[in-house]
Order: sequence, then structure tokens, then C-alpha cells
Amino acid sequence: MNVEEKIKSTVNLAPKQRTIIHLSLICNSINDQLNKALKAYDVSIEQFNVLRILRGQKGVAIAMKDINERMVSKMSNTTRLVDKLVNKRFVTRNICPENRRKMEILITDLGASQLQQMDMVVEQTHSKILDELSDVDIQTLNTLLNKFN
Repeated sequence: MNVEEKIKSTVNLAPKQRTIIHLSLICNSINDQLNKALKAYDVSIEQFNVLRILRGQKGVAIAMKDINERMVSKMSNTTRLVDKLVNKRFVTRNICPENRRKMEILITDLGASQLQQMDMVVEQTHSKILDELSDVDIQTLNTLLNKFN
């Protein structure tokens, strides 16, 4: 992808500026493709992430703050996301008996079943996104991306 063409720039960008814009464009494209894949389930990427976190709990309730700490996107309003999942009956929310200010969240059987179906669609989307890259390319890309942290 030629970044300058994509953003209709008439000047050549400095390499660092070009790289940041390029990463942003790719991130947006990935999110668009994942949102499109999850649209059939009426679930956002962030809601999908909450469901995966809950599945990883293996039936043990988790507090809202702990979900928020594990989210890929830290800008998410976790309470709003959980509210939407409760309305879809994908999760339950209960008041903790030991601390009434603490909410405990669990994935339901319906949520787990739907998540299993979503997993397949998301995996197909991942494969489509990375189709042009070899295993070595993917390993190299991950090595480079690790340098950001």
C-alpha cells in the first residue's frame, strides 16, 4: 500500500510519520474486517474480547475491573459492553455476596455456544488478513512489533 496515495498526500512523508500512518491504516482495516465478520452475531470486537476473557475463566466469576485490565482495547467502557452482553443473554452479572459493590460476571451457555461459532468466523478472517504473509513473514512481523513494547 502506498500511504501517500491512500491519504492523497502530495508530499512524501518522513519515514517515521509514514510508518505511524501506515500502522494506523492497517489497524483500521483489520478492525473493519473483524467488525464485518462479527456483524452477523450482533457483537463488536470489544464484546467478542469480553466473551473470550470470560471463557478463559472456565466457569469462575470475574470482577468488572479484572475484565477491564485484560481488554485488548483499554478505551472500552466495560460496563456498557457487559450490559449489552447481558441483554443478549450471553453473560450474567451478579452482586458479589462478600462485597456488594463488586459485580461478578460469568459467560452463559448461550454465550459460550455463540462464541464458539464466532471463533471460526474470526479465525477465517485472521487467515484472510494474513493470507499474503508466509510463516516466516509473520514471525518477523511479530518480532518487529514486539519492539514497540
